[in-house]
This record gives sequence, C-alpha cells and structure tokens, in this order.
Amino acid sequence: MAKRGERGKAYFMISAVSQKYDIHPQTLRLYEREGLLKPSRTEGNTRLYSEEDLEQLETILALTRDLGVNLAGVEIILNLRRKIELMQTEVNEFMAYVKREMARGIDDWERASARRSSSRRRPIWCGMRRRPTRSTLKKARPSGRRIAESPRPLKRALYVE
Repeated sequence: MAKRGERGKAYFMISAVSQKYDIHPQTLRLYEREGLLKPSRTEGNTRLYSEEDLEQLETILALTRDLGVNLAGVEIILNLRRKIELMQTEVNEFMAYVKREMARGIDDWERASARRSSSRRRPIWCGMRRRPTRSTLKKARPSGRRIAESPRPLKRALYVE
C-alpha cells in the first residue's frame, strides 16, 4: 500500500514492499538492523519505504541474489558507491570552479592586453612617416644601405612599447 508523504513522494509499507520484491518482512527488518536500509517511520512507528529506499533494496537484492555477495560485502559495496558519488559531486563542483576562474582570468587578461595595446603601442614604419611602398624600398636608408626589394609591399607594422 502506497502512501503520499511530503511533496508528493510515495511511501510504501513493509507488507507492500515484501510482496512486490517477494521477500519476507523479517528480511527487510534484518536489512534495517544491519544498516543497509533506513526507512522512515510514522508516529505509530510503522516503517515507510521511499522510492530511494526501494532503489537501495533493488541493489541489495541484485548483489545478494544474482552475485552471491553476503551482507558484509553488500555493506562495503554500498559504502564505496556512496563515497564515489560524493567524490564525483566534489569533482564536478571543482571543475565548475576552475572553469569560472579560467573564464574570469581570460577576461581579465584580455582587458589588460587591450589597455596595454591601446595606450602604449603605436605603429611605426621603420622610421618613416607613412607606409613603405616599392618605390620607397628601393631608395637608400639614411645609413647608405639599400633595403632589398620585396615582391610586394610590407603589410605589417612594427610595434614599439
């Protein structure tokens, strides 16, 4: 028999659970005594099994019936699963934190880089006032040396800090 508890969750009495999973009610009580299941209780001390409890019971039954694991082994396996889930949650939180920090760091770096480039850097064309062309490249520099002729004009400016 299912009862509705807080926020619409379904709770099942021990008789309904034992019939559904074809186990004796004493077995369910044993699982509770061993700490494998923790059903909630009513004011009259009646056990009520939630959906999470039933999922846990299905895991216990699969381990004991299908794999032949004893109750001590089931307890160890369930504890390890709980720890793995906790660690996975912590890793996910840490990864989200790292992504936020990296995004913030990249934004800070881009803003600082933009400030540096706009305030201190100015293009110069090898000491000339305008962009060099082929005709100006053929002319001699003030030192008397000639600049090698390029097949096309220079496209990039040099930047000085």
